[in-house]
Amino acid sequence: MRAETENNIADIRKSLDLLRQRLGETAEHRLEELNAMSEDPDLWSDPARAQKLMRERQQLSDALDRFAGFRTELQDNRDLIELGEAEDDTEVVAEAEAAIADLKLRTAQAELEALLDGEADGNDTFLEINAGAGGTEACDWAQMLQRMYVRWAEAHGYRVELQSEEAGAEAGIKSVAYKISGANAYGWLKSESGVHRLVRISPFGKGTRETSFASVWVYPVVDDNIEIEVNPADIRIDTYRSSGAGGQHVNTTDSAVRITHAPTGIVVTSSEKSQHQNRDIAMKALKSRLYQMELDKRNAEINAQHEAKGSAGWGNQIRSYVLQPYQMVKDLRTNVETSDTQGVLDGDLDAFMAAALAQEVSGKSRAEANAED
Repeated sequence: MRAETENNIADIRKSLDLLRQRLGETAEHRLEELNAMSEDPDLWSDPARAQKLMRERQQLSDALDRFAGFRTELQDNRDLIELGEAEDDTEVVAEAEAAIADLKLRTAQAELEALLDGEADGNDTFLEINAGAGGTEACDWAQMLQRMYVRWAEAHGYRVELQSEEAGAEAGIKSVAYKISGANAYGWLKSESGVHRLVRISPFGKGTRETSFASVWVYPVVDDNIEIEVNPADIRIDTYRSSGAGGQHVNTTDSAVRITHAPTGIVVTSSEKSQHQNRDIAMKALKSRLYQMELDKRNAEINAQHEAKGSAGWGNQIRSYVLQPYQMVKDLRTNVETSDTQGVLDGDLDAFMAAALAQEVSGKSRAEANAED
């Protein structure tokens, strides 16, 4: 067996060990419990509890099946290599080694996904983009980020729903908000919160090099089982006439809704056609923002450990996109960089997200170890 294949097998085993640890020693027993509970005829008398239980059951079942599949695939291909070598069949050996190399990539990805075990990592998410300093240049940059994130989400099979959008005065957008739905949407996107900086030659006839900024906020959609209390006396609800980028879809009634939360200063908006729908969307967004604030408080100690490295807090620059005089996208927290700027702007963000997630998990591990000391 080639040394490269032996190394791949060793890496796969490490990934499988971590996956097994994340599942826990009682995973199979817990699945048996959930299967028994799912057969209770009274289960759906409480729909919220039933949905939560069925979701946990499906996720655990999928995780166990995937782990077992990886382990079987590894053993099958090892057996094929031994058989091929015994019979001097180089074609069989080559196919099995290629399958092991592919398995290494998939188990490494599964290992990374297993780290998405934060309280809200599995939730859907809201994503907001706001143009910063730079006028028209910044509005155009915000629209480029809008395209980048929509492409990333669609490439990963997520559902993307526009919540609100405000066009720039001359080009681009001042702000946009989306709800992105799918497994671990918040877990993957949470590391994107922060200020994104663009350096390029102005496309608006100036011919000069310009620096533009845009801010990204990511916060989880609050599950029905998470109670967030909002005092009606603390909020102001305004209705207004929304405006779209093209003009042809401008509402003719004051259906758009803006909710302002006085104690925190949080402002959320929604500009669908129905005022009732907009109130519901905006209230959910407000609760999600308040929940995110609570998560930020809980993670303050961990974030402080990464502050020197440029943690992904709101108001901090997290990534630089340089298109001129050279091409480079660099994450300032993890130092991950690439010269494939077009690929990144087309939605290829996985390397940046994976590195930020790994850094966050390692920070949590250190914080937990220090707490034990």
